[in-house]
Amino acid sequence: MNLIDAPSKTPINNDIYETLGDRWYTAHDDPVALLRKESATKVPWVLGKIDQYSPKAPLRVLDVGCGAGFLSNALAQNSPGGRKLEVHGLDISKDSLRVAAAHDPTASVQYVHGDAYKLPFPDRSFDVVTSMDFLEHVDDPELVIKEVSRVLKPEGLFFFHTFNRNWLAYIVIIKLVEWFVKNTPKHMHVLSLFIKPEELKDMCLRHSMRPRDLVGLRPRFSTITLKSLFTGVVPEGFAFTTTTSTRLSYLGVATKDDLEP
Repeated sequence: MNLIDAPSKTPINNDIYETLGDRWYTAHDDPVALLRKESATKVPWVLGKIDQYSPKAPLRVLDVGCGAGFLSNALAQNSPGGRKLEVHGLDISKDSLRVAAAHDPTASVQYVHGDAYKLPFPDRSFDVVTSMDFLEHVDDPELVIKEVSRVLKPEGLFFFHTFNRNWLAYIVIIKLVEWFVKNTPKHMHVLSLFIKPEELKDMCLRHSMRPRDLVGLRPRFSTITLKSLFTGVVPEGFAFTTTTSTRLSYLGVATKDDLEP
């Protein structure tokens, strides 16, 4: 086993998400600002894929590891393909859920406190399940994916975004963020929990979900200036873009197999 694939003795620091409060939506000197910038690229991509989805009836959506609701709240404000989305957001952080609900302009998202290892929903109860920037925060991502498959209807969609496990991702996602974003907590990310695309694809296939589309996500380098690197804050104009390379992170969708008799 090489150093990249070796298990880490350092536990990931997930406690930070109980302390952010409204900084989820206001802070620029914190890595959460990067999540907001990522969402500006991820949300249209997800909506575009849902727009291509065949059922015309209202769709039930579950956002697993929803945090402060960046995706959940955005989905609730849209009707892709003219279909209303009934959105549920689940997280283990009660304070994150409080912030998410406070920033839901539709007041329609049903936020639920729960464990992604044991989703509190019946089998085949959602048309769409999303998990953004979450799978790299758990020790057993395959158990989450197994639960996602259980609650997803046949031909339903599973959207995910996570980080690739390699030295480039370690330098950019972990070290550069620690060096250049002021209030980056220690062990916000742990390299051994990053997931290679082929590993995630295999997890999905083992649980009756077939990966369909996969794109990389990276910073838009033209939005980074030398001066901004030394301010400790994420610049207002900073942005992400999709790319063919999945070396840093990747955004994808898988389709649940039709297992109906």
